[in-house]
Amino acid sequence: MIAQRPPMGWNSWNTFGWNIDDSLIRQMADFMVDAGYLAAGYEYLVIDDCWSLKQRDADGRLVPDPAKFPHGMKALADYVHSRGLKFGMYSCAGARTCAGYPSSYDHEFVDAQTFADWGVDFLKYDFCNFPSSGNCKARYLTMSMALKATGREILFSACNWGQQEPGQWMRQIGAHMYRSTGDIMDNYKSFTDIVKSQLDKLCMSGSYCFNDMDMLTVGMCGKGNVGLGKVCTYEEYRLQFTLWCLCGVPLMMGADLRTLAPEYKALMQNKTLLRINQDIECRAPYVARRDSVCVEDPNPPEGVGPWKHIPDTAFILLRHLSDNEFALFYANLADQGAEVHGEFVDLGLPATSGIALDMTDVFTGEHIGKVTDFYNPHIEAHDCKLYLCKLVKA
Repeated sequence: MIAQRPPMGWNSWNTFGWNIDDSLIRQMADFMVDAGYLAAGYEYLVIDDCWSLKQRDADGRLVPDPAKFPHGMKALADYVHSRGLKFGMYSCAGARTCAGYPSSYDHEFVDAQTFADWGVDFLKYDFCNFPSSGNCKARYLTMSMALKATGREILFSACNWGQQEPGQWMRQIGAHMYRSTGDIMDNYKSFTDIVKSQLDKLCMSGSYCFNDMDMLTVGMCGKGNVGLGKVCTYEEYRLQFTLWCLCGVPLMMGADLRTLAPEYKALMQNKTLLRINQDIECRAPYVARRDSVCVEDPNPPEGVGPWKHIPDTAFILLRHLSDNEFALFYANLADQGAEVHGEFVDLGLPATSGIALDMTDVFTGEHIGKVTDFYNPHIEAHDCKLYLCKLVKA
């Protein structure tokens, strides 16, 4: 069954935008297999917008651009399948796609059958140019039914940007994942704003229908189609990937994997982080603390102490995993290093419980051992700590 756990794969948009063709997709398929991404669990290879001609054919069907895809989509899908991957494509619920290509509004059933005939396994379904007279929920339901009517198992990735609270109805209409936000950009503010907007909504995400916080920008380093703003550091990208894994959302890579720096390949193939993301129970993390960090002010106003609070920058998340294991996450989103305070009573472990957490640092491998009552790590700016924990007698 599809989407029992968060889908994993690669999408062309973040790096390549409209600059896609048959050769690129075949190269990416080869690289995903040969460089270990498929073995790590990244099974979907998805072509985003700009793959078709600007007009449908005489029978009303979508036509792949012959200059970009001279062998057609069926042949390309067959090649992707021959490498053991699943093949994904893009359309839109509006009258035109975001880049102005033919879209599926009023063409849902013919387009769904076209995709099925080509061997598509995943459909990203966007929301650009949606008619003001249209009904968002009804149109996503229509495409969901159209995909199922083909008889082919196609993952339905409903990308409606969080319009009309999709977490409240996307599962009901048969979607397997749903975009909960606007587009991600390759910068720190973009991905942290996305996470902050979704922390209270992750409870509506789970097996067979996952909240989608958009495609990863890990390792892009300002190169590609969504580079905007200051280039992220390694620690910031690690924070992004750790949050996506901890939140249990789909992992759709967006970088050019062929030129990715080794540290980012290692990060996105980190077995412990992927195990957390793919945990069979698919539980969202519990928000144990969402507060401010306290940092020293080098130039405090007269009559004010040397400390200041930076609001909405301290996060502590607890995720229940299978086999009575827990992932405990601390983040410092402020621009200065700080101690992030975590009291275990906020984790359901009051001081009188007689229970400790046996903690191991995921990034360093250090076994910290038994900890009771509280744990307050110092965390550098824009960075995080992640621990795997077991309950033990204090």
